[in-house]
Amino acid sequence: MIPVARFHVSKLAQSDLARILAASESRWGPEGRHRYAALIEAAMRQVADEPEGAATRDRSVLRAGTRSLHLRHVRAGPSEAKVKNPVHILYYRSVRTELIEIIRVLHERMDPSRHIGVMRQK
Repeated sequence: MIPVARFHVSKLAQSDLARILAASESRWGPEGRHRYAALIEAAMRQVADEPEGAATRDRSVLRAGTRSLHLRHVRAGPSEAKVKNPVHILYYRSVRTELIEIIRVLHERMDPSRHIGVMRQK
């Protein structure tokens, strides 16, 4: 049996997601929120399955072991395909074999060095 990679969402990333999805619903309605949430979930599964995939970037300058994936590079399924211009970047790190921690989900215009840095290790 092939082990299934998993991901954990930090409290900061949970707060990011709540704000992002609330803004999506405000701007594009419940269906827009659903599509964006599905895209973000697909991104989390993608980095859990392939943490160092071709579309990811090494962001160790922000924090050791940190990588990122822009949502525009997510392999989208039918429900996610309707998001035409995703503007967020998923920041994550490998916690241990087969476990990825989603650190933050930030707008592409945000300076990640202001939001990601030396964080308490678990």
